[in-house]
Amino acid sequence: MSTRVLFVCTHNSARSQLAEEYLRKIGGERFQVESAGLEPGTLNPYVVTLLAEDGIEISAKKTNDVFDFFKQGRQYDYVITVCGKDTDARCPIFPGKVVRRNWPFDDPSTFTGTPEQIMGRVREVRDQVLARINEFVQEYAERHRTD
Repeated sequence: MSTRVLFVCTHNSARSQLAEEYLRKIGGERFQVESAGLEPGTLNPYVVTLLAEDGIEISAKKTNDVFDFFKQGRQYDYVITVCGKDTDARCPIFPGKVVRRNWPFDDPSTFTGTPEQIMGRVREVRDQVLARINEFVQEYAERHRTD
């Protein structure tokens, strides 16, 4: 049985999308992964472009509402917020034995500058997300190693 992971951010437009897609790509079948937002918005076009460069297509994807997942009774092994502590505190408490983590990343929707400057900052966030995902997958593998 795969481990269920939910990534939550404010709008489900950038950070949680990055985390979801990279965990799916790196973690493979070990994880069932979803993402959602407290106030779902629209996908960040810079994130869509960046993921496409890595062979991950999300341009037709819709954002999700974390409260809809809660109302549907979905259960997770991990609920990981990927923005500030304020978001972690506003996230609903999912039933069952849930490990909660907070991985704060800068919000790409607040980045300003030329398109190249914004994309450069989005790449920095991507690199931070990838580092956390790789750590998470490695820790998971070590905890679930069978000798």
